[in-house]
Amino acid sequence: MPAITVRVNGLEVTKEVDARTLLSTFIREQLKLTGTHVGCDTSQCGACVVTLNGKTVKSCAVFAWEADGGEIGTIEGLSKDLPEGELHPMQAAFREHHGLQCGFCTPGMVMTAVQMVKNNPDIDEDGIKHGLEGNICRCTGYQNIIEAVKTGAKAMRG
Repeated sequence: MPAITVRVNGLEVTKEVDARTLLSTFIREQLKLTGTHVGCDTSQCGACVVTLNGKTVKSCAVFAWEADGGEIGTIEGLSKDLPEGELHPMQAAFREHHGLQCGFCTPGMVMTAVQMVKNNPDIDEDGIKHGLEGNICRCTGYQNIIEAVKTGAKAMRG
């Protein structure tokens, strides 16, 4: 099996992977970072969103070997020094506005929102709605999620 080297949440990791291994499987099973969820296996729900080289990707639609030499960001990498530390502003906003219910879609929503705001710090409500189109929440209405992203964006701007 070939080995890949990636930087995950700032730490360099080298692991052997089968050529058929999906990035989501690599992250969850080999790296034991289980915050990245897989909800559909068809890249439609967005629960598996991570960043790869600064762009959001649905990790169930990317082979692990495609990330070789790259930088991966997962939900575990957003917070600082948890459990005692602090949440990322977007995570705090989701908690404040109850932008979650069961929490299954939340990591993908948060990862998408963070990158969306990095790309457009002054994003408006229509931009948020458009940006979240690839993320499905089956439990709750989207209004609290949209409010959370607005608050998170404001906090990220400073």
